Amino acid sequence: MSSRVVRFRPEPLDRRWWKEAVVYQIYPRSFCDSDGDGVGDLRGITAKLDHLALLGVDVVWLSPIYASPNDDNGYDISDYRAIMAEFGTMADFDEMLAAMHERGIKLMMDLVVNHSSDEHAWFVESSSSTDNPYRDYYIWRPPSPADAPDAAERQGLPNNWTSFFSGPAWKLDERTGEYFLHLFSTKQPDLNWENPVVRDEVWDLMRFWLDKGIDGFRMDVINLISKVPGLPDARPRQPGFLQHAEHLAANGPRLLEFLGEMRDDVLSRYDIMTVGETPMVTPEHGVALTNADTGPLDMVFQFEHMGLDSHGSKWDLKPLDLRDLKRVMSRWQTELDGRGWNSLYLSNHDQPRPVSRWGDDGRYRVESAKMLATWLHLQQGTPYIYQGEELGMTNVRFESIDSYRDIETLNMYHQTMAEGRNPEDVMTSIYVKGRDNARTPMQWDDGVHGGFTTGAPWIAVNPNFRSINATAAVADPGSVFHFYRRLIELRKANPVMVYGHYALLQPDDTEVYAYTRTLSGGVDGAPGDRLLVVCNFTAGTPTFALPADVAGEAGEILISNYDVPAQADPSSIALRPYEAIVWWLH
Repeated sequence: MSSRVVRFRPEPLDRRWWKEAVVYQIYPRSFCDSDGDGVGDLRGITAKLDHLALLGVDVVWLSPIYASPNDDNGYDISDYRAIMAEFGTMADFDEMLAAMHERGIKLMMDLVVNHSSDEHAWFVESSSSTDNPYRDYYIWRPPSPADAPDAAERQGLPNNWTSFFSGPAWKLDERTGEYFLHLFSTKQPDLNWENPVVRDEVWDLMRFWLDKGIDGFRMDVINLISKVPGLPDARPRQPGFLQHAEHLAANGPRLLEFLGEMRDDVLSRYDIMTVGETPMVTPEHGVALTNADTGPLDMVFQFEHMGLDSHGSKWDLKPLDLRDLKRVMSRWQTELDGRGWNSLYLSNHDQPRPVSRWGDDGRYRVESAKMLATWLHLQQGTPYIYQGEELGMTNVRFESIDSYRDIETLNMYHQTMAEGRNPEDVMTSIYVKGRDNARTPMQWDDGVHGGFTTGAPWIAVNPNFRSINATAAVADPGSVFHFYRRLIELRKANPVMVYGHYALLQPDDTEVYAYTRTLSGGVDGAPGDRLLVVCNFTAGTPTFALPADVAGEAGEILISNYDVPAQADPSSIALRPYEAIVWWLH
């Protein structure tokens, strides 16, 4: 690995601190338990901040810690201004925030305002009667007519939308005789953003946390807040009455208006970072949402690459075709370059572990984890690391469905069992794509429950914690952890890694993903900085040859996940399994 630090020869750049940051996501329930009740908590996070400081991250994204009945593990919020009792107190939060800031780490909170919990005071009032002042805080509809042509299969539902968590997206409220919309769990009613009073309520709760000193928001499914007017039936795309309605529920006509109002009334008054979780967006949406001059957000999470190893439904598996990954990632890289900003991620609390998904979690676990990290962090955008990713943590294979906790997984399992599916096939899909793969506890050491808790963990620890844990990784200079440290150090020292323009090489190669990053020289005539990134996505040994039209000669190696000669020539090189090499090009 090179220790070279490059003099920055700037082209005109829109430099922002959040572009140059590296973010670490904490899923608090599974991070560290300080009191032995089996659930991670705020004091546990505070106790482990030195781990994050050693890693070198700049920002923590903290998944929801608000009061919640926990139907969807905290994404169903009953009080936006209170801390969930299992996680601690507001005093614990203040202590954690101060400890982060003392270490130079900023805090980004989750903002979950497409929906609330059905136990939130707003919904309790809203469901009490049809003329309650809070009725319009949520989306209510009367039953469909009993004499409608499709009444038998519609069974009163206002439309044919299916929930993202299976089943109808509507639930009948027996007291008032009307249905409320829930795009997710039945205990997560959608807020009505068409009501300006609801928007004012959201602005107020955002200010509450910003005034406490937090440094930004990750906005949960924020592009669902504007739906197509009238909520019409979705076009049939599958057998049966219920249909997926993403095209009607996402990116609605008032999305930019609502978020522009948020920007003007709240976000513009603080020096913070924002990222929108935005399923079903295109690069065009990404530009509209993140353009520095006109967009309301700093960056978005897009999901297009997350669906490349499935047929439609995430549970219907297929192998990843590397050409598809190149096509998707390259489009986002090139179309947002100079017009918006990317977030870079391979995992989070909703996604399986990347080393199990697109690497090799057996023989080449360490090599493939480092390769994937190189591939991701060398692209243009703000990188995100999900807890345990820096250790190379893997998916889990619980023998029984009874060991799983995720509502999406359990709903899918019971629905498919009722349909007569093969249990082994269903469990295979869960092993590959289930959200609990990311939610097993953080593996701190090789002691009881991996050092996560002294009690009984809310979900079992992955049995491989004895060999894969933070203590062992920190002690091993060749570990995945120290490779991530090095990537972060290099990114801070070499602005070409942040701002350089991306160009894909060899788009039809099915084994090697290669690209360049280029930062133009300045007015002094300096040649600028250029990197060549070569990643082998296989356990084979393909040969990479530098295309003739790539100008320049290879210089020293910036970083690699294998020991290689500092001047190894990329003009033709036989790559080792899951090898990643980054060269300077002169």
